[in-house]
Amino acid sequence: MAFADNLKKLPGISHLAAIELRDGEGNLAGIIENKAGSQGSLAVYNHLAQVWGSINIDAAKQGLEVFAEHTVDARSNPGKHANIDRLLAIAENGAETLRVKHVFAVVEDLPA
Repeated sequence: MAFADNLKKLPGISHLAAIELRDGEGNLAGIIENKAGSQGSLAVYNHLAQVWGSINIDAAKQGLEVFAEHTVDARSNPGKHANIDRLLAIAENGAETLRVKHVFAVVEDLPA
């Protein structure tokens, strides 16, 4: 299936401002913001965190499947897709599992 089709099956992300990725010591290893150009990655990582609890080897493998044709492009063009590169490093090179911290969107100026 194509990435666009896979994306339609994932939970919504309107409640998220970002996802922080933390290493085993709690250091910030990456951030994926809810903005144009990264919303697909945010949806994938949010889904993986909900299913697996972290971005471990199994989560990374599933994420690579969800990214579909973008995974193929990332393999051919290292550095072009940072969020897929991160999954490749975990799934195929034994990189460290990452913890996920959800940063929730704040709704300001709601009517009383």
